[in-house]
Formats: sequence, C-alpha cells, structure tokens
Amino acid sequence: MQQTSTSNWLGLYTLYLREVRRFVKVYTQTIIGPVVTTLLFLAVFSLALGRAVTEVNGVPFLEFLAPGLIMMAIVQNAFANTSSSMMISKIQGNIVDTLMPPLSAHELTFGISMGGMTRGIAVGVAVTLVLSIWVPINIHSAGLIAYYAVAASLMLSLLGVIGGIWSDKFDHIAAVTNFIITPLSFLSGTFYSIERLPELAQTIAHLNPFFYMIDGFRYGFIGQSDAPVLTGMVVVGLMDVVLWIICWRMFESGYKLKP
Repeated sequence: MQQTSTSNWLGLYTLYLREVRRFVKVYTQTIIGPVVTTLLFLAVFSLALGRAVTEVNGVPFLEFLAPGLIMMAIVQNAFANTSSSMMISKIQGNIVDTLMPPLSAHELTFGISMGGMTRGIAVGVAVTLVLSIWVPINIHSAGLIAYYAVAASLMLSLLGVIGGIWSDKFDHIAAVTNFIITPLSFLSGTFYSIERLPELAQTIAHLNPFFYMIDGFRYGFIGQSDAPVLTGMVVVGLMDVVLWIICWRMFESGYKLKP
C-alpha cells in the first residue's frame, strides 16, 4: 500500500464518486428494488398480523414496525454496495486500479465505505417516503434518527468491505449475508419487542449489535426503546471503530488484495 504524507482529497473524492455512480447507474435495482421489497414486507405483516396484533407497547403495530423495516433496508444495501464493489474488482482483476493510486489505507477505507453509506441512506430516505403513504411516520428525535442511520450504514459498509476482501468468490459473500447479516437482522427485534422474549433470549439479544441500531433508530421515531439509548449509541459507535481498524489493516497489509 502506498503511503502519502498529505491527504489526497482529489483521489478520495474520485473514489467516493465512483462508488456512488456504481449504484446510481442501476437505480432500479439498487434503490427502487429495496423499496418494493420493503413494501412487500409491510404488506405481508399487515395481512398476517394486522388483526391479531394491533399494538406493541402501546404503539400501533405498523408504526412500531416501520422503523425496523427502514433500518433493514439501510444496512442491507450498505453492505451490498461495498461487498459487491470489492468482489467485482477482485474477480475482474481491476482491483489494481483502486490500489495503485496514491491513496492511504485510511483513504481507501473512507472512500469505499462512504459510497456504501450513501447508498444505504439514499435507500432509507426512499423507503421512508414511500412508507409514509401508508404508515404515519412520527419523528421523536431527528438527531437520533440521523445518528443511527449514519452509524449503522457505516457499520455495514465496513463489514461489506471486510467481507469483500476476505471472500474469494460470490458464494462466500452469500454465506456472510445468509449466516451473519440476515440472522442478526431478523433476531434484533426488527419485527417485535424483545420484552416479549424469555429472559435468556433477552440476554442473548443484548449481545447482538444489530439490536442496538434497530432499537435506537426506532426510538428516534416512536420515543420508546428496549435498552438505554446511550448504551446503543456507544455500542454502535464502538463497532464502527473496530470494523474501521480491521478494514484499515486489511488495506495496509494487502490481505488477499496483492498477488
């Protein structure tokens, strides 16, 4: 990895712009597709549970559900953007075009992860606007909504970078999605309050970092949470720091990037 004595702002901006243009050019797949998928989730849960479950902790069921669906769309697309970017570059053999410019490991991490974060937030905004047609969207704390949207999308962007560098083929990325991202997302209280779970299950849920980003993001909308909001902010922030360091070390050492 090339070392630079000063920040390469032009190179960093170019890298970020490349990552953004990757998903903007196919917006029907990267933005509209997740919106449709989220609407299908909403329809399924409305039809299946709409009459049986009308409220969760005193909040109308759909208003409780909506923030979780939005966050799922944000993080899944942030992960997909960076993981696919790294994998495609490695498989096509043009990863050298990313590594050769005078960009430090921190700049590579920043540029690529910001591209994924941008896609995640763009999808989140689109999903929120469409859901608001059917579900009342109330805002309890805009600051917390913004914090968790940025921190959670950054977390999954960094995880996507790590997964993309580690993987040797798309099957490996699919394994990360199927055995890590999806289970942690579905078991994080996205569709339910963990207060309804047995005590042991609640303890396990508190070990899931996805729980904190869902719980804190939901608090920003409905003003209720299953865990202290400050604890969630710290956990998500620390996860970002840890994943950032791992990404930086991977780029710095050239792990699975150099022949």
